[in-house]
Amino acid sequence: MSAVRSVPDGTPGPRAAARTVVTGLGVVTPNGLGTEAYWKALLAGESGITPLSRFDTTGYPATLAGEIRDFDAAEHLPSRLLPQTDVSTRYALAAADWALADAGVGPGSGLDDYDMGVVTSTAQGGFDFTHREFRKLWAEGPEYVSVYESFAWFYAVNTGQISIRNGMRGPSAALVGEQAGGLDAVGHARRTVRLGTRLVLSGGVDSAFDPWGWSAQTAGGRVSAARDPGRAYLPFDREAAGHVPGEGGAILVVEDAESARERGAATVYGEIAGYAATFDPAPGTGRPPGLRRAAELALADAGLTPADIGVVYADAAALPAPDRAEAEALRGLFGPRGVPVTAPKTLTGRMCAGGGPADLAAALLTLRDQVAPATAGTRSVPDEYGLDLVVGEPRAVAVRAVLVLARGRHGFNSAVVLTAP
Repeated sequence: MSAVRSVPDGTPGPRAAARTVVTGLGVVTPNGLGTEAYWKALLAGESGITPLSRFDTTGYPATLAGEIRDFDAAEHLPSRLLPQTDVSTRYALAAADWALADAGVGPGSGLDDYDMGVVTSTAQGGFDFTHREFRKLWAEGPEYVSVYESFAWFYAVNTGQISIRNGMRGPSAALVGEQAGGLDAVGHARRTVRLGTRLVLSGGVDSAFDPWGWSAQTAGGRVSAARDPGRAYLPFDREAAGHVPGEGGAILVVEDAESARERGAATVYGEIAGYAATFDPAPGTGRPPGLRRAAELALADAGLTPADIGVVYADAAALPAPDRAEAEALRGLFGPRGVPVTAPKTLTGRMCAGGGPADLAAALLTLRDQVAPATAGTRSVPDEYGLDLVVGEPRAVAVRAVLVLARGRHGFNSAVVLTAP
């Protein structure tokens, strides 16, 4: 079966207006393995933030992390893959398996190898693997050079491993945009579907919890040094002082709506109705950050207005300046307290490229169950922010569209609009 779909007049080629839907979810996070476990934990306020246990953090400026502790790779993957995969790749492979099973994609689903592609993002994956390669370098001498190559190819490893494992030979790509990269991957997957590929596995998974990766994260000056897990990650709070790093993410089955109907997909979680990305201007130019513009472009792409959005999943940097900037963008777009805003990543930590896709999964479940999870920890939001932040308990909402935002370091901004099926 060809990967090229037909335009409305019947001729083969791109379908620029094709509806792109999500038919499967696979989530691996510190507070839940599997989509429903993750969702249940968010609604119950169950946190996965604990003292980091993978190595001795004595002497490091930060000790708390959203660490996945109950994932046994041997239970989810063939033993032959374990020596040649990084932690984040193992998470990504398991999440991909779960997403495909959720979507009912497998033998007999009517999809050819070239009908399916893979587009993922990672920004930190490879630290653990590269650290191991350095150990080999020290042990085997300078002729062992693969360590120098590992960063160059690791960004594409999750995409490649998922593609090989599942026999997906359609268009594939790997994107890097730090925290924004996962949304960019899903946006590119939507574009790939519109160009004719029937199904794309997309999303992001990240992990960097070895000494080298932890040092790199804490050196950036944005990680919370708090020791109390319940008060460490406080976005939009008067006491906000940095985020808690997390690991994990989500993989989504992104599919042409017509194709999903043809193959009898059992579940459609929602439609990827709009996507946009912008880049902040250079410091000192006096121009505003690009987050609001990304949201406006995504809404325009979806054919919606701010009044159509029922909930916003915020980026939630948990530092005064970026929190203020995000609040200003939301206030300017929706008006003061004009829309419920939530940041359930306070229960998982910021999962870098995995954070946006995990928020997309939660947003799709908000559309399904008409409830928004709370932002844990945050208690005191400055009045001047003008935010209607969901805190304390989940909130029942009547929502047909959700906006998900993400920002990456050095200026990346991404926005995705999801609508109910």
